[in-house]
Amino acid sequence: MQKYKPVKEGKVREIYDVGDSLILVATDRISAFDVILKNDVTDKGAILTQMSAFWFDYTKDVIPNHLLSTDVADMPEFFQNDRFAGRSSLCKKLTMLPVECIVRGYITGSGWAAYQKDGTVCGISLPEGLKESARLPQPIYTPSTKAEIGDHDENISYEKTIEILEDLYPGKGEYYAKALRDKTLELYSKCADYALSRGIIIADTKFEFGLDEEGQLVLGDEMLTPDSSRFWPLEGYEEGKSQPSYDKQFVRDWLKANPDSDYHLPQDVIDRTAEKYKEAYEKLTGEEFARE
Repeated sequence: MQKYKPVKEGKVREIYDVGDSLILVATDRISAFDVILKNDVTDKGAILTQMSAFWFDYTKDVIPNHLLSTDVADMPEFFQNDRFAGRSSLCKKLTMLPVECIVRGYITGSGWAAYQKDGTVCGISLPEGLKESARLPQPIYTPSTKAEIGDHDENISYEKTIEILEDLYPGKGEYYAKALRDKTLELYSKCADYALSRGIIIADTKFEFGLDEEGQLVLGDEMLTPDSSRFWPLEGYEEGKSQPSYDKQFVRDWLKANPDSDYHLPQDVIDRTAEKYKEAYEKLTGEEFARE
């Protein structure tokens, strides 16, 4: 049996090269404030993998994506065991673009903090009088750079994305920048409307895209998981305050309240976080979570 080692390890995922494709393994690690916490969250990797697979299938009419299979039977023998089952994705190889495509439908987090200072979010002027957690008149696209582990992502303007992509693909910078923006907003609109029908508000999220061998834009990475998005329950939603959350905002809030924690979570926070991830999955998909 051929053995494999990760060719890249991110904050919460491992990437394996298996020849003409990649295998992305979502671990149970969790990160906050660009730091990997010292605890694992039970079944987190499997929930995120299955949630991404759900969204990739739901949006395949909007844009092609990189997912080939989440069944380890379709992968080399090395991956056909409990360590990888349920949490592994066989994916097409892409040339990933160095832009995180962030879309915000509601004003919260760092966006709310910026708005309170000068009425803008990432340089985009917004109407006066918005309250915390308010739904924006229309979703806004606020891209950022992709940072290495330990570094912080940097918000950039749409114009800056054109420059970055033009350097990489002369003559096509504006074409790709516009495609990233338009597809990000289209994906968010479709998925946010669906989520509302399932009782969940998607306040904001991020997408990542790459190019296939023909230079066509393809959706990659993960999609609309609690790690890459802010999910709020629709029931009880009220602007003018922070919202209870299905995502890792719960972990962020605990860390803020416990600055001396050294990024070590108590068991009750781990259990409640795992339950939040599971609940979000089941509400969105309408299916009971079961690790494959």
